[in-house]
Parts: sequence; C-alpha cells; structure tokens
Amino acid sequence: MKNSSTNVANINRQLQNAKTDILVDYIRLDSNRIIIVTNKVAQQSNLTIIDQYVKNSSDINTLQVEELRLPKSKSYLKIIGIPFYPHGNSQDRLTLADIETIL
Repeated sequence: MKNSSTNVANINRQLQNAKTDILVDYIRLDSNRIIIVTNKVAQQSNLTIIDQYVKNSSDINTLQVEELRLPKSKSYLKIIGIPFYPHGNSQDRLTLADIETIL
C-alpha cells in the first residue's frame, strides 16, 4: 500500500459510516502479508468492511489476499492480592468498579 496514512483514513471513514467504534491505527505491508492494527478487537462486520477495502485497493494484488482474520493467540493477566470480597464481612463480590479503583 503506497500511502498507508491515506489508506488508514479511507478505511476509518468507511468504518465510521458503518457506525462502529473500531478504528484502524496503522497498516503495515510485509513481503507476504498485510498487518492492520485496530484500536479494539474487531468484530466480523468490521473485518468485512476492511476486507472489502483491501480487496478493492489498486495497490494490492488481490490474488495474494486470502482472508482477513483475527490473531489466534490470547493473553491473560492474573492479578493477585486483591480480595474477592473487598467489603469486609459483606457477601458482596468484587465488581469491575472495585477493580478499577484498586488499580
């Protein structure tokens, strides 16, 4: 893709027109793949919009484009030292708001 900032802007315009909060941060073209990084995890509808843009781009050989897909790996963060029942003797469990406050 010759001008990646123009392509990012064009894809983002199409995503915004579809009323999605996903935006493309950047695009990198390697010798055998295109890497598109978004601000959040994309849904299938977002991938469809991005796929259509990429396949209609004059800068890309569409025969080399197989299929857009999400990364297969997952990462987890284990937080220790935070009580499951943070309010003393209460049976109220930890909430997202409690975690945000603690962090």
